[in-house]
Amino acid sequence: MLPLRHTRRWRFVGAIILLVVLLATMAPAFLFDVRLKQVVSHDKWAHFLAFLILAVWFSGQYARQSYWRLGTALLAFGALIEVCQYASGYRSAEWLDLAADLAGIVVGLLLAVAGAGGWSLRLEEWRRVRNLAGR
Repeated sequence: MLPLRHTRRWRFVGAIILLVVLLATMAPAFLFDVRLKQVVSHDKWAHFLAFLILAVWFSGQYARQSYWRLGTALLAFGALIEVCQYASGYRSAEWLDLAADLAGIVVGLLLAVAGAGGWSLRLEEWRRVRNLAGR
């Protein structure tokens, strides 16, 4: 983990985000009031975007050397989601969902390597300087 001032806060928010993603993927489709055709056409994009956001979020708290662990952990989280969906009886598990998760992770980590990584450290520094200037 990067040397962040508010490590516990970052971890707490990250855990909340993971929980929200898990709950959203486990909710029956009728809760979102969408037609089945819309769900099928947007499902893979939703997986891709969710995992891209997760990868960028967590790359903000971890060093570049840890990105392979981060990618592995996020892929395991995607697999856990598919197992939970399979076991639910009202959702279905698909290999293509996991492939969309992986694609989102790869793109997110490429964005991190391109400069988005470590964003939370930069945000903390910006806020620290701003607070010092305001005194």
